[in-house]
Amino acid sequence: MQKWLVGMVIFGVCFSGTALWAEEAPKAKIATQSDPEAVKPDTSKLGTPTPATSQMDTAASPQANPLAAVGPDRQLLQKTVDRGLQYLASAQADNGSWSGQMGMGPTALATLAFLRHGRTPADPAVAKALKHLEEYVQENGGIYTPGGRIATYETCIALLCFQQANSQGQYKKILQDAEAFLRGTPWDETRGKNRSDLYYGGAGYSAKSRPDLSNTAFLIEALRSAGAKPDDPAIQRALVFVSRCQNLESEHNTTPWAAKINDGGFYYTCVLEKPEQQRQGPEGGLRSYGSMTYAGLKSMVYAGLTKDDPRVKAVLGWVRKYYSVSENPGMGDAGLYYYYHTFAKALAAAGMDLVEDAQGRRHDWRRELTEELARRQKPDGSWVNTNPRWMEGDANLCTAFALLALSYCQPPSAQPGR
Repeated sequence: MQKWLVGMVIFGVCFSGTALWAEEAPKAKIATQSDPEAVKPDTSKLGTPTPATSQMDTAASPQANPLAAVGPDRQLLQKTVDRGLQYLASAQADNGSWSGQMGMGPTALATLAFLRHGRTPADPAVAKALKHLEEYVQENGGIYTPGGRIATYETCIALLCFQQANSQGQYKKILQDAEAFLRGTPWDETRGKNRSDLYYGGAGYSAKSRPDLSNTAFLIEALRSAGAKPDDPAIQRALVFVSRCQNLESEHNTTPWAAKINDGGFYYTCVLEKPEQQRQGPEGGLRSYGSMTYAGLKSMVYAGLTKDDPRVKAVLGWVRKYYSVSENPGMGDAGLYYYYHTFAKALAAAGMDLVEDAQGRRHDWRRELTEELARRQKPDGSWVNTNPRWMEGDANLCTAFALLALSYCQPPSAQPGR
């Protein structure tokens, strides 16, 4: 087993700053986090719910929603990003990789961070990294470590990275083959699973793995990045699985635990292979937590659900109750930098510029996240989690996540890919 497999749910990735329910597919982005099934989400850390409203609810009032003021201080954002990129450039190995002992995932994420912050494929660090990643292209179209157990996950991340670098069409063949490979990995009728099966539509770390929300979200994102529309059959099948990972009793989720918590948030997987008491709440259901809830939100956006869909209303209700830039709600500091990336990516995709809490305080999440990440940045420009769970004790990985999160903190009009 690869050493970084236990940290999987930690890697996340990135699309362009596409507004909620836009017709055009986003451009590249992604990352993951390790299977949190062995982690007991601490719901005591959620605190008191603080309902909030988004831009969708206040856009009719220019005074209530001054979009011209949305976003962080430009100088602080640029300084924070520049220091992070300088750190990554200094930490790159001679072969073009970052933290190669963890597989190719950190290299793809770090490369994507450079690209989303305006570096081109001709940039020395980027060119060296892309050349290194090309070494993982397989004859079957996948982009992964031979003999590893995370081929689907690695291919999703690599596809997002090469898509972002494909401005001149130089990676067209690699991208087409990777998309074809990914389309063969989810659990569907071609693999003996029909809609009534809980595996249906989902993807795992490899074609043989049980499906989970983290990998399924990355699959949806990768397919959209490759040009698939929301109504693509593979995306709609994946939406079936995503909906079954939401704490919401409905026609879309009739699993035994759907109504036990029923808070609209998301959990890691609806496929339980053994009793998982550590992830259960006192009601016996599966506890929602931040990183998977934002993964669920962005997946619903990319799958074309409207703001009036009950599933979207429910997840936005969870987001409004547990908005935070200081922790991964329900997990504390575990997987914090993966959370930051997924949080920023999902809110940008959903077109949420402001979040108003129960006390009437409007949160400019881009500004608040930038300030929080600037505060957490180390003197050498890196980020690292004091909680090493899910491989976040690795500075290269956390720095890539932080920089990807910051790429969504630019004002909406300045988002990459727009």
